[in-house]
Amino acid sequence: MIPDQRRATIIQHLHRERVLSFRQLSDLLGVSQMTVRRDVAALEEQGLAHSTTGGVKLAPRLLSEPPRAEKAATDVAEKSAIARSAAGLVRDTMTVYLDAGTTVQAMRPHLDHVVDLTVVSNDLATVQAFIDHPSVDLICVGGRVDKTNLSTIGRLTRLSLAELSLDLAFISSSSWDLSHGVTTPVEAKIEAKRAAVESAERSVLMADSSKYGRFAKYRALRLDEVGTVITDAGLPDAAAADLGAAGVDVVRAPR
Repeated sequence: MIPDQRRATIIQHLHRERVLSFRQLSDLLGVSQMTVRRDVAALEEQGLAHSTTGGVKLAPRLLSEPPRAEKAATDVAEKSAIARSAAGLVRDTMTVYLDAGTTVQAMRPHLDHVVDLTVVSNDLATVQAFIDHPSVDLICVGGRVDKTNLSTIGRLTRLSLAELSLDLAFISSSSWDLSHGVTTPVEAKIEAKRAAVESAERSVLMADSSKYGRFAKYRALRLDEVGTVITDAGLPDAAAADLGAAGVDVVRAPR
């Protein structure tokens, strides 16, 4: 594997294990511990991981979001389960907003049967994925293009969403927890999420459990503003109980 592939693999396994030793990573990647240490140092510079004595752990503070290609290769089974569960909420003739992100895009295969569906999205890849839907009315939300994540962001995106009336808004996030809510390291992403929630009758956060407990600089939404969270079965029982006690409806989608 090239360095970027190794580092993506390290992050993927840290999402599951939280802490790994250099020896474990050396065996996992088939490289020397010296190479592993260089990879970990690079991840530290990006704010994605922290060195510990003899190993590495996932950084709770998210300083930057990984590129879309890296996201698409991470936690695929969990995202598929979340997407399948979320798609079960969609009914004929609804107008739904699909936020930018690979988890939300994964809903596409589960919506072929829905008739007269209106899909609104700021995600260019999601819009492309719905081009061949048999009956969808497709609205691509304009704005400044985030080339790394293939989405539109900023004020123009917010203004477009403010003109719509949505039945459901499916929101994505790379970091979420009870105390910080839905957060992002990119300030310009806040406006689309807030505008979609304000325009929707009901909002749902779709985020896998590996992102729980992480937070970034900017808070886009409180969890009580989305109401329902669809995550995967990996969310710890204690976290689910805390969220439920705070009035958040948590769905842990089975694989």
